[in-house]
Amino acid sequence: MALYTSLTGLNAANSDLSTIANNIANVGSTGYKKSTATFADVFASSASQDPHKTVGIGTLFQGVRQNFTQGPLENTGKTLDMAITGDGFFVTRTARGEAALTRNGAFALDPQRYVVDSNGARVMGFPVNADGVSSAVGVGALRALQVPQTSGSPLATSNIALSVNLPSAGTIPSTAFNAKDATSYNSSTSTTIFDSLGNPLTATVYYVRTSTPTAAIPTSTWDAHVLVGSDELSTSATIPKTPDTLTFDASGTLTSPATAVGFQPYTPPSGGAALALSLDHGSTTTQIANPFGVVSVAQDGYAAGQLNSIIVGTDGLIKAGFTNGQTQALGRVALANVADPQGLKQLGGARWAQTGASGALLVGEAGGEGLGSVQSGSLERSNVELTDELVNLIVAQRDFQANAKAVETDGQMIQSVLQLHN
Repeated sequence: MALYTSLTGLNAANSDLSTIANNIANVGSTGYKKSTATFADVFASSASQDPHKTVGIGTLFQGVRQNFTQGPLENTGKTLDMAITGDGFFVTRTARGEAALTRNGAFALDPQRYVVDSNGARVMGFPVNADGVSSAVGVGALRALQVPQTSGSPLATSNIALSVNLPSAGTIPSTAFNAKDATSYNSSTSTTIFDSLGNPLTATVYYVRTSTPTAAIPTSTWDAHVLVGSDELSTSATIPKTPDTLTFDASGTLTSPATAVGFQPYTPPSGGAALALSLDHGSTTTQIANPFGVVSVAQDGYAAGQLNSIIVGTDGLIKAGFTNGQTQALGRVALANVADPQGLKQLGGARWAQTGASGALLVGEAGGEGLGSVQSGSLERSNVELTDELVNLIVAQRDFQANAKAVETDGQMIQSVLQLHN
């Protein structure tokens, strides 16, 4: 009887050794959670048996229990490396629709620019609006997070804000305005604008003095001719085309126009939609003795920018920055938890699958509903303490040796009994 009892002890010690060895092997695995082998003593008795004389018949390996405590965080500086501080798991889904939970946040982009884990499964999140607010949450709202290469949203220029100084000593040209004749205008300046497709266009403003102050009329006037490429714009639908007229008082202050001046719609040759441009000289445009100079120039259009940065907030919100200066909220990383993590099925690679024993999947945003926060640029290391595992290894080894000695002793006793019969 003792032989079989010790045999259960040997098997239990072997299972304990295997569990400890697996912990030691994964001390460097990102997101790994240490395991502990659990055992129970075994008794066989009947109702008629004296409870004071019941002897155990060994031990039973009940299973492996995982320790889901927080592991130490390692700073990597890589934006798509994410760690969870607190409770919860990242949610991933394979191309076949198989969902998994993981604490391994070593994420990257696949060729389709989806955020994926180290096994190639796509990381799931919630859709957000332009302000970064989740438009839907819950299991049914989960979708794969994808980072675009471009902003995908060029904006056509609608306004040019231009502030200049026109020299008070400027003379009136003797010839009619012609952009190809430098003697027909006093000064010019150019800026880049964009059509609805994001194509860059050159807009040039030519300044032509049309009047000088007199005793009777102390004001001065200038015409601002706006050309996009070689096409001149007009403030009215009449022929010939009408430029924007600037009026200055005797002190050189711009008195008219007080607001932006709109031009007739212009269809660029690039194929974009018609542009409805306006020109605003603001309140800082002057006519003083200084030479012609551009004080400031700006326009409100932009092309589709190229991706140049990714930011992940503690609430899991992913924002992308583009070379055109625009930022775009892409989605919010989803976190999940279950009622009993011990019921999760291990899949390897620091991944687990939901089972009936774990309870329903509870999905939500980081920082809410009992879920932890997301720390970008960090990874959660294994929570295995190597010193503890080495001590446990020695204990399991002694356990194995003791049971082996008990088997050996029981064998010697059986041998002795057999010799008595001989």
